[in-house]
Amino acid sequence: MLTRLTAKRLVSDDRFVTSFVHHHAQRGQGPIRIRAELRQQGIADEAIDAALENTNTDWGLQAQSVRQRKFGAALPAGMAERAKQARFLQYRGFSSDQIRAALKADVESWSLPE
Repeated sequence: MLTRLTAKRLVSDDRFVTSFVHHHAQRGQGPIRIRAELRQQGIADEAIDAALENTNTDWGLQAQSVRQRKFGAALPAGMAERAKQARFLQYRGFSSDQIRAALKADVESWSLPE
């Protein structure tokens, strides 16, 4: 049955992957987490790569939006808060570059406890 549906192009991994990427990006998940979930479902890396490249999502902006929804518009006040927000974004599946872009605070301006 599944073979016939696939032959008639009624079932397509490519369409599923595209829909999955779009849906999970809208839910605030990053590309690393999306890729891991698709791999867990047995989807080929080529299909995942193609879907992630063809999405119009700016992942750095997406990470910033997710951070603002969770923690508010103000940038983290100290290193502990910055680490907390970075861990949250890492759990959501964003890369270190995307996390740095979302937390674009001047770390050198923080005063260290003495």
